[in-house]
Amino acid sequence: MKRVIEVESLVKRYHGAETDAVKGISFSVRQGEFFTLLGPNGAGKTTTISILTTTLSPTGGSARVAGFDCRTQQSEVRRRVGIIFQKRSLDQNLTAEENVRFHTVLYGMFPWRPAFRLMPKAYRERVGELAGILGIGAEMGKPVRTLSGGMQRKLEIVRSLMHRPLVLFLDEPTAGLDPQSRRNLWEYLRDSRERSGTTVFLTTHYIDEAEDCDHVCIINNGRIVAEGSPHDVKAALTAQYLLVDAHDRAGLREELRSRGVAFRETPLFRIELDGMSAHQVLRSIETPLTVVQTHAPSLEDEYLEIVGKVAE
Repeated sequence: MKRVIEVESLVKRYHGAETDAVKGISFSVRQGEFFTLLGPNGAGKTTTISILTTTLSPTGGSARVAGFDCRTQQSEVRRRVGIIFQKRSLDQNLTAEENVRFHTVLYGMFPWRPAFRLMPKAYRERVGELAGILGIGAEMGKPVRTLSGGMQRKLEIVRSLMHRPLVLFLDEPTAGLDPQSRRNLWEYLRDSRERSGTTVFLTTHYIDEAEDCDHVCIINNGRIVAEGSPHDVKAALTAQYLLVDAHDRAGLREELRSRGVAFRETPLFRIELDGMSAHQVLRSIETPLTVVQTHAPSLEDEYLEIVGKVAE
């Protein structure tokens, strides 16, 4: 598949700052991919997504979306993307539906009409479909200022999906959503990707939201510190290991040493498998064991390990 996002040696330094917020990062995203930029607060996620959505200019390097330069072809980029930012950007004095209506008119999707009932049928059906998915159909006629923070977040999601964007940028999109709404959103996005090939670019610090993506980049202190599929990121870092113990701890310790088995006490005996199966290792140990546990690292384990190493 062709690359819909291309980032090369991207740098951003804010005015008056002593260091770069983004430090020469490079990555690409293929069309239809679910891509996650994962990192702690202050890592450079929002800066990166702001450059890609043309709301911030880079200091150096290049960024292209759908083949268009984010610095010099901003209008072309904006026509092809949908955006949900961390901070809400709704007009508090309009109703929920009026916010959506203005958005679609600005995108040239529909002609302006002074009331919802006068808008084209396709518009009314699309609003109803998306509002139903997010569970805010009953709130669409209410002023935004009367809605809770979670409801306003749902409305932003409805608004961003109205024009069926080629690339959907989600900057911490589920912050403030209840578990059911989070699930509904991800189910809808999966269906949308299958139907129309929408590319989803997510920034998050929720580890579980990155587990099912196609490609993950872990960013910390403005640098990409690991990338690949969630499986590849896990496999390339901490290996699987065994935790064992015995009543005769001195005997177990001596046996492991005599057999050349690498271990450390944590306080249980942690044995790195290093390509061997747990079964092979356990068969070689003659000392009766009282504890046997296998550990396969999750993406969360690797994320915390990577960020911890970089911080050190």
